[in-house]
Amino acid sequence: MKNMIFKHRLPIPKELKEKYPVSREGAQAKAANDSQIRDIITGKSDKMLLVVGPCSADREDSVLEYIGRLAGLREQVNERIVIVPRIFTNKPRTTGAGYKGMLHQPDPNGEQDILEGIVAIRRLHMRVLNETGFSCADEMLYPEEHRFLSDLLSYVTVGARSVENQQHRLTASGLDIPVGMKNPTSGNLTVLLNSIGAAHLPHTFIYRNWEVESKGNPLAHAVLRGYKDQEGKMLPNYGTETLTRLTELYAKSGLDNPAVIVDTNHCNSGKDALKQPRIALEVINSAHQNTDIRKLLKGFMIESYLEDGCQSADGSIYGKSITDPCLGWEKTERLILDLAEKW
Repeated sequence: MKNMIFKHRLPIPKELKEKYPVSREGAQAKAANDSQIRDIITGKSDKMLLVVGPCSADREDSVLEYIGRLAGLREQVNERIVIVPRIFTNKPRTTGAGYKGMLHQPDPNGEQDILEGIVAIRRLHMRVLNETGFSCADEMLYPEEHRFLSDLLSYVTVGARSVENQQHRLTASGLDIPVGMKNPTSGNLTVLLNSIGAAHLPHTFIYRNWEVESKGNPLAHAVLRGYKDQEGKMLPNYGTETLTRLTELYAKSGLDNPAVIVDTNHCNSGKDALKQPRIALEVINSAHQNTDIRKLLKGFMIESYLEDGCQSADGSIYGKSITDPCLGWEKTERLILDLAEKW
């Protein structure tokens, strides 16, 4: 393999977990969070699941400040909403070019260093859990990476570019927390349901150089994030027609726990983050008018940070996204309070 340079031997997850262990209080907080989220996905709870936070967690200090503000808001809305902060430490790239997230590059202005990145993302998730009681959401860009964070996360997503990949589907089947399977970039709902179906089933496969057997994950569910047509135009899929079609496909599939989370950014907003409040409220209105949609809809995924918009990767403005545009804190706070009122 002359075209591949082996730079570092990475630690196995057990080694990293022993070096950076979860506190007893942290483990208890995660167990309580897991129970609340599971009850929403299974329909035992009528609360909203709100996965909210930066497009990409680019630096520890601003992410901690943001989540600290969420913690201050949590008590005001906890009768209606279960908040799960987004700490997305990977950034999928269509061509592979550009900033790939904290896992690859713990300092956005420094060199890529995955060995340091693994430590950085575990430290960030642990600090949030210990300091706020939030166990968070992250994207499973690499199936092998999940084990480094498996004792810290309460929610995982599989992205639009990964959802058709067999290793992602089978790994999702071995997780015991909810996995949001995003619709593929084409928007094909049949492909989406196939990915959810695969995650629900038990499998035997290769994982981290082991032959493993998964038990199946009935908490895997749909995330609608919009799509691109053949010309590359971004189109939404949060409307009543798509939600009704997804309800029908779930019914035909026979899958347990039919559920959808609507991602209000990405192609659903045309990457205009300021449209996210309108989109979320439109979806709630659709749910109020259609009992099947209301039963299917479990909540939202919102991209939000301290400041509106985005900036270049040098990150000169504290708390402003260096990847996709986000909704700033003041608008986010107002939206969360509105969602709690209208849910």
